[in-house]
Amino acid sequence: SITGHSVDTVVMNGGGAHNPSEEESKQDGAGDTDGGEDSNEQEVIVIQDTGFTVKIQAPGTEPFDLQVSPQEMVQEIHQVLMDREDTCHRTCFSLQLDSNVLDNFAELKSIEGLQEGSLLKVVEEPYTVREARIHVRHIRDLLKGLDPSDAYNGVDCNSLSFLSVFTDGDLGDSGKRKKKGSELEQIDCTPPEHILPGSKERPLLPLQPQNKDWKPMQCLKVLTMSGWNPPPGNRKMHGDLMYLYMVTVEERHISITASTRGFYLNQSTTYTFNPKPANPSFLSHSLVELLSQISPAFKKNFTALQKKRVQRHPFERIATPFQVYSWTAPQVDHTMDCVRAEDAYTSRLGYEEHIPGQTRDWNEELQTTRELARKNLPDRLLRERAIFKVHSDFAAAATRGSMAVIDGNVMAINPGEETRMQMFIWNNIFFSLGFDVRDHYRELGGDAAAHAAPTNDLNGVRAYGAVDVEGLYTLGTVVVDYRGYRVTAQSIIPGILEREQEQSVIYGSIDFGKTVVSHGKYLELLERTSRPLKVQRHNVLNEKDESMELCSSVECKGIIGNDGRHYILDLLRTFPPDLNFLPVEGEELSPESVREGFPRQHRHRLACLRQELIEAFVEHRYLLFMKMAALQLMQQKANKESKLATLTENSSPGAAVPALPSTETPDASAESSETSTETLTDANSDAATPIEDNNGECESPLEGKAEDIIPGLAQAKELAESLAAEDGSGIDPKSREVVLNACKAVGSISNTSFDIRFNPDIFSPGVRFPEDSADDIQKQKQLLKDAGAFMVSCQIPSLVKDCLDHSALPMDGATLTEALHQRGINVRYLGNVLAFVDQTPAKAQLEHFYRIGISELITRCAKHIFKTYLQGVELSALSAAVSHFLNCFLSSFDAVAHLPADELVSRRKNRKRRNRVPGGGDNTAWASLTPSELWKNIVSEAQSYYHFTLHCENADQVVEKYGLQKITLLREISIKAGIQILIKEYNFDSRHKPAFTEEDILNIFPVVKHVNPKASDAFHFFQSGQAKVQQGYLKEGCELINEALNLFNNVYGAMHVEICACLRLLARLNYIMGDHHEALSNQQKAVLMSERVLGVEHPNTIQEYMHLALYCFANGQLSTALKLLYRARYLMLMVCGEDHPEMALLDSNIGLVLHGVMEYDLSLRFLENALAINSKYHGPRSLKVALSHHLVARVYESKAEFRSALQQEKEGYTIYKNQVGEAHEKTKESSEYLKYLTQQAVALQRTMNEIYKNGSNASIMPLKFTAPSMASVLEQLNIINGIIFIPLSQKDLENLKAEVQRRQQLQESGKSVEDLTVDGPLELEDKIPMDVNVD
Repeated sequence: SITGHSVDTVVMNGGGAHNPSEEESKQDGAGDTDGGEDSNEQEVIVIQDTGFTVKIQAPGTEPFDLQVSPQEMVQEIHQVLMDREDTCHRTCFSLQLDSNVLDNFAELKSIEGLQEGSLLKVVEEPYTVREARIHVRHIRDLLKGLDPSDAYNGVDCNSLSFLSVFTDGDLGDSGKRKKKGSELEQIDCTPPEHILPGSKERPLLPLQPQNKDWKPMQCLKVLTMSGWNPPPGNRKMHGDLMYLYMVTVEERHISITASTRGFYLNQSTTYTFNPKPANPSFLSHSLVELLSQISPAFKKNFTALQKKRVQRHPFERIATPFQVYSWTAPQVDHTMDCVRAEDAYTSRLGYEEHIPGQTRDWNEELQTTRELARKNLPDRLLRERAIFKVHSDFAAAATRGSMAVIDGNVMAINPGEETRMQMFIWNNIFFSLGFDVRDHYRELGGDAAAHAAPTNDLNGVRAYGAVDVEGLYTLGTVVVDYRGYRVTAQSIIPGILEREQEQSVIYGSIDFGKTVVSHGKYLELLERTSRPLKVQRHNVLNEKDESMELCSSVECKGIIGNDGRHYILDLLRTFPPDLNFLPVEGEELSPESVREGFPRQHRHRLACLRQELIEAFVEHRYLLFMKMAALQLMQQKANKESKLATLTENSSPGAAVPALPSTETPDASAESSETSTETLTDANSDAATPIEDNNGECESPLEGKAEDIIPGLAQAKELAESLAAEDGSGIDPKSREVVLNACKAVGSISNTSFDIRFNPDIFSPGVRFPEDSADDIQKQKQLLKDAGAFMVSCQIPSLVKDCLDHSALPMDGATLTEALHQRGINVRYLGNVLAFVDQTPAKAQLEHFYRIGISELITRCAKHIFKTYLQGVELSALSAAVSHFLNCFLSSFDAVAHLPADELVSRRKNRKRRNRVPGGGDNTAWASLTPSELWKNIVSEAQSYYHFTLHCENADQVVEKYGLQKITLLREISIKAGIQILIKEYNFDSRHKPAFTEEDILNIFPVVKHVNPKASDAFHFFQSGQAKVQQGYLKEGCELINEALNLFNNVYGAMHVEICACLRLLARLNYIMGDHHEALSNQQKAVLMSERVLGVEHPNTIQEYMHLALYCFANGQLSTALKLLYRARYLMLMVCGEDHPEMALLDSNIGLVLHGVMEYDLSLRFLENALAINSKYHGPRSLKVALSHHLVARVYESKAEFRSALQQEKEGYTIYKNQVGEAHEKTKESSEYLKYLTQQAVALQRTMNEIYKNGSNASIMPLKFTAPSMASVLEQLNIINGIIFIPLSQKDLENLKAEVQRRQQLQESGKSVEDLTVDGPLELEDKIPMDVNVD
């Protein structure tokens, strides 16, 4: 139940009392969030079974010590040795303990006699063809160790990182290396022109600064397979495995034999085959040893290269779990590379050749990992790690397969049909294209529905996967958008290909509800998902008018595979329909929706509510339920006191239902709710009335802490819990009636407890319900309308409110989408959200949000158009077509397409081979697109899809009217459409030539959506750590978060977004507790990881850079801190421009650091910009603005311009006085400072007068011009970054806890904390809760 929440926000699921999904989702209950904590901590200790040290002796090197853990496999020691500088050239060896060869796949703890201090010998083993191949591949990887081309090309899970460019290597050492004192003199603080406030220039080149380490040191000119492969029979019998051909740096051409005994020179040349060993043959067990003897340049450069490779931070080179693509890249030289060439033509994936049987059975792997034990923590970690690993491998394979399918490299399984109907199988994965084949979706919106179905299905797979019911299986599913096509990749149910679908489906419907079948086992399995997913069990009629019971939507199909497993597929309607986008004849929506212009026609009829919305809605209803029960209880109490035994007219006619028989447990009553609801006939009519008025309007008192407002609430809670807990016999009928009324009012499906579920089949065309459930259906329809109204009148306003008070701070399209999704708002509501902002009185304070929204809306419309545009382009014209589209979209030049001069002139021959690949044929329709036509299409797309009116006819008008930047639009469209462009300065505004040429388009990448399996135990630790920190228990919090970090590493490996959040929080805690060095080291990891996993200019990365700069400053590394802040500012300018509330924080940081290094004028530019932005977004009376005034005043003071300083500080003083009163310490501080400034000003004036009067012989009082101390600058930096230091004595801690509690009470009683301090004492939550699902 924690799927869609960000890792940075502590997720409380409504106290958990009414929401058993959390407990139920872990069947064994061992890992319950609270109860299980002690057991968890015990188990954790078991996991970290103490490590021990072994000695390792490799041929020709000194023995060295290696720290290992009992859980590791022998294989992991192999990996370490292949990575170490002195042993990296070995791949084919065994490890021996007392002359016994260790099994590669054995865990260390299972090996007899292996203990602290054991000596392991590295023994060279004879090669096989496979081992020789692995060796060559490994050597090639070592030679490419520093080469970024894999990261630019988006292969092998490499990605970019630029942090080391700004920190000059590792931060940890540089702190010790430089002398603290002398650092001030040598800083050059002036940033490049384009980073200064007010600059309009947005260059692209600095996005990827040149890393001097990447200058490739050439060790070899060519390393490739020889044309003489494979060895003929007679040479095989001499042990020849394969032949290699090389050219050394010294231009020596050599031919090498890989034999069972190692590598040696043979006498072959390019044209004559002579496999005999040359003289000398230099036989060596490793290629590196061989080449080092032949080529001096190789020896020298290889050694240097390995030194450099090992010095890089490991996070710069570890593979990421999922591929990250870069939308810009420099022109990379294309070199000869045998391994790459070989990979392209084999279906090798990851290390497939390590797996016997070659191709992987994905389905078997995905399902077996699910079946692993999950009784205790070590088991669960193993299981989650296996699940995660298989998922990330599967996503990589599916992506590669989808590209192969679209590029025409895979034969269809139905080659006779037209291309859009084709299906493919590659590497045990099934691929289908997102088109409406055989009119399957005709009634639901044709191709538009076929395009939306895969993502809906994926959301369903994600939801069922998160509930994780034993015995219920879903398919591995990945959705890939590539070159304008949508491909769904799925694992294959064993046996499904041999049978017709009709025979295999034993549950659900294959024709959207005309024929329906059901199955007891499926009902039992799905029943267990019904509560967490809020899906109601219901009956539908089949073609023979028989009633069939289902616990999912009709098109969810159940198939038992040949492996005997129960699979469910087609989960596209796991969540109920969104009525705001589904006009239904004769149905009236609630007034809130109608007011906003709903229902609206959508492209397709598959629009569903998001899981997050369902959760929020149920949460909202639960509060309502408690409130109603409480009010009734109070009424009863009042009536008792006035001796009235009967209830007031509150009781409805149906309320006298006899109590349920006491034998029934509440769970049973929930299941039999169908029967018990029928007795409520006349009550139904008014069931929904009591809450109609505040169904949507969130103004209800619920927003505060309900306990304080309604006195009876505690009793109501108790009552509800006791009703749910016991069999209900001990409770008097009156109280039971209270619950019954409240249940009816909020639309609960049970009469004895709060339980809201949705029937996903309501309003599905073709689905018919039995007569006897008519009432039930009516209730369900009302519930759906209420949910739609809740979206419009609650969720959208709450998002806007969060943006107003800056608890949500989107910076770009991705973070905006995330902010919407966290609150359950689909992106199709974007037009509504923008319209709502437009009508908000405080619109000026939402300008940044509005701008990002408009930019997202425009780029999404452009993406829709681009998709169909690309489908009509043949492969040879792809780069020309993409550059033409970008010109029409962004360039001021009235673009005329440059049809590529055909590189192959003769066109007569190729007429015959048309239509073999999707989009084949020499189609040049794309060339006729014009800018005005494209923008017309964008405007009409915005109108028809988002119901939003854009006023613009070209890019320049958009920039003018909405204040957008072309570079930002370029970034957004490139990321969304998977375009990679050449990194150079583009002139968008030239009227004489187009901005882009076909040479500027380097690549098209896939955009991939997949499931992100979660590390649940680690996440619970992370949350409890956060909670502890919030309560002021820093030390305990720190330990828990360290623990979470270990567990995350255990499941995800070293690289993952959630680990990034973990490291960031850890660094912040280290810093607060005074361990600056540790803070620096953890934050450095967080930055590197954010760059690698989210992208170098992702808003999250920008945040991480800012934190790192603060810790650098605290460590006395001033120039590094400035470089990092300038980098963050550059990235932010590119991603969202200067006008953004977060820019104020960044500029305050820069201004303070510059003040510290006495660059006063520069400092003022940044601080005054921060002041302006703060005033705009926080309102001129905000405490943030007062602080800004104070910072500016301090700089003026340092410049001895006391009048300006006084003027600024007075502004600040006035704000403090009005906001927090005369007595507050902030106001007092400000008034003290004013006095001090006045004295200084008077003294200065006296001195000046003295000079005027007496000329040169005046006696001058020395004036104090002080450069600010680093400590005072740091103090201000901490304040603006929301960090308050805590001296950790026991007494202080007690006071602090008391203070925190006092604050919480104040908050609950409705006073805002803003009145008390600028930033709460423990704002450890970072300002942007970045989500971690990057899917």
